[in-house]
Amino acid sequence: MTGFVAEKARAVFDEIAPEPQITRGDQMAGVKRISELMTAAGLTSVHDAHTSEEFFVAYQDALAAGELRFRVYAMLGRELFDAMKQARIRTGFGNEWLRVGGLKLFADGSCSERTMRMSTPYADQPDYFGILTMSQQELDEAIEDAHAHQFQVGVHANGDVAIDMVLKSYERVLKRRPHPDPRFRIEHCTLVNPALLRRMAAIGAIPTPFYTYVHFHGNKWAAYGKQRLQWMFAHRSFLDYKIRVAAASDYVPGPFEPLMAIQSMVTRKDFEGRVWGPNQRIQVSEALRVCTMNGAYASFEETIKGSITPAKLADFVVLAKDPHDVAPDQIKHIPVVRTVVGGKTVHLKSS
Repeated sequence: MTGFVAEKARAVFDEIAPEPQITRGDQMAGVKRISELMTAAGLTSVHDAHTSEEFFVAYQDALAAGELRFRVYAMLGRELFDAMKQARIRTGFGNEWLRVGGLKLFADGSCSERTMRMSTPYADQPDYFGILTMSQQELDEAIEDAHAHQFQVGVHANGDVAIDMVLKSYERVLKRRPHPDPRFRIEHCTLVNPALLRRMAAIGAIPTPFYTYVHFHGNKWAAYGKQRLQWMFAHRSFLDYKIRVAAASDYVPGPFEPLMAIQSMVTRKDFEGRVWGPNQRIQVSEALRVCTMNGAYASFEETIKGSITPAKLADFVVLAKDPHDVAPDQIKHIPVVRTVVGGKTVHLKSS
């Protein structure tokens, strides 16, 4: 016994820790507050990558009360997915403020917690490869069920072993049930290689790698080694393989601020100035597209958001400086002057 508890094993604490007393009003107040914080940082739309029944109600309550400042694409936890499926609701149901997304599944552990499942061991633990949280059969069955009921699917998969398993399930279901545009997602998709990239491109899979992690979690990357960091958070490789990589913070484990994310993707530097995987740097213009058009594409909404274009939703952000014109290491410090959602100012920087 080492005292280390991770992934599903943490459920043991559910039996001894008291449930917090959170009311429906508390949940709505939480939505109001986080939408204030996120719009102040320059976000106009978010993807909630694991929405519970309580959270979905909270979003509805906040919307009805006029307290929802951003637009939400709600990816469903298993219980909410089962309820939606029973009601014959599918991905895309809702409106421009709150929309039903896909089923969210979990295949392995975390890169920041050193539990993602890899084909090679951690640099300082030669017998440790990480953790799987689903078997191949469990993935196959869950993905086929969701696909058959017209749901998009997004699977949390960080390590190359888990990503391979997810791709096998996606490839399998497309052979059994062909679909012209499923937009299967791989949430996080942290550690890749050329073979995985080719398979992703072939089926149009959408990776959503962490966009602030290189900068924010720099003290954790030495355990993976410099060689492996060349294939982690691989924004350059995704773009080179013509894969529509989208942005993701995984908040709360990672900061949600998009300007920090742009700086992280452009510089690949952490807080201390250390560089991790410089070959995966991308340009400011590319980072902006990852955070806008590609994010909209990942939720089937590219025709109504993602660019300032006639007939699209009036969602935009005014910055004090152009990210193209400042030193790359200063991008995260650019003030957000104004955030507009649906033509309405939801954040205005105080003078």
